[in-house]
Amino acid sequence: MTDFPAFAPPDAAWRHDFHQKLLAWFAANRRPLPWRKDYEPYHVWISEVMLQQTQMGRAVEYFRRWIARFPDVAVVAAAERDELLKYWEGLGYYSRLDNLRRAAAAIMERHGGLLPERLEELRQLPGIGGYTAAAIASIAFGRDAAVADANVSRLFARLFDLDQPLHDGAGRRLVEGIAAELLPTGQARDYNQALMELGALVCLPKKPRCQECPLAELCLAWRRNTVAKRPAPRPATAKIDLPMAAVALVVCGRVLIRQRPAKGMWAGLWEFPGLILQAGDEAVAALRRELPFLAGSATPWTKLARIEHHHTKYRVLLDGYFCRLPPDAAILPDAPPYHWARLDELAAYAFSAGHRRLAGLITNIIPQAC
Repeated sequence: MTDFPAFAPPDAAWRHDFHQKLLAWFAANRRPLPWRKDYEPYHVWISEVMLQQTQMGRAVEYFRRWIARFPDVAVVAAAERDELLKYWEGLGYYSRLDNLRRAAAAIMERHGGLLPERLEELRQLPGIGGYTAAAIASIAFGRDAAVADANVSRLFARLFDLDQPLHDGAGRRLVEGIAAELLPTGQARDYNQALMELGALVCLPKKPRCQECPLAELCLAWRRNTVAKRPAPRPATAKIDLPMAAVALVVCGRVLIRQRPAKGMWAGLWEFPGLILQAGDEAVAALRRELPFLAGSATPWTKLARIEHHHTKYRVLLDGYFCRLPPDAAILPDAPPYHWARLDELAAYAFSAGHRRLAGLITNIIPQAC
């Protein structure tokens, strides 16, 4: 039996009560999520990847669009990255998409287009770590594998009144051990989803609905009035400001965009020409230095907006400008990574969050003709 710090493993009577209450609640309250219709393994996989770092409501919207266009592994494996990127646009954490694409190719090559059932084989696929492998194995195939996401960690922290931090390696291993210890044989699909669902809908990070919780009578934090202190808070980390500037150069209904490198931040996404500002930089002057083909141009620039958005550890502060150039302007770049896009076709390109908002501003205020 697993040795749990700070509490003793519960006895058989407690386990029976816990399982009965938890699974009965899930049977009555489970959300009608699209991948729960038949638990098709491909659907479960896509949903799990999308739900990494993404809220449920947003993931459902993207999932429906994705499945309509890419109904199985073979279609994903055969698709061009740019098209996959367009359907992923806005979800962020684009390394997930590249891993998904690589995994699709591996599934076609090694497994005949079908996701493997075994944890060991799932973990060999790009982008599928221990948690995702356990989620797919249990939810899609009914395998006895426990999962422990942020919702489950929070629920167990309160249920057992755990006062140690759970965000580090030791804390994660503790929660994973509890989840595995309490896993009812043959019921992993409903057990895992019930824990995550209860954490998402009732055992909320703030203002938990303890009066509605089926496990309230079993919850040590509820009895001890420590719910608000559990889980123990992780150290706060401030976002790093990342000042940027970009300009939309428009000539006769077309605007200059460029594609980012295949690796690195926002890999492969489109953007308006720009740069990261250094300390002391004035945006327009820095943009002119970055874009030497504008040297000597006296065309006035208009500031459209400052757009703020977040990317991993950064708070991006993007100053967006607009410059309409005359039809007879000096020769401008028209080769990769640059491209002259029609204003009315910008929606077809996958942009990062800040540049997508800038594109919306441009298409709303700039006429299509010269």
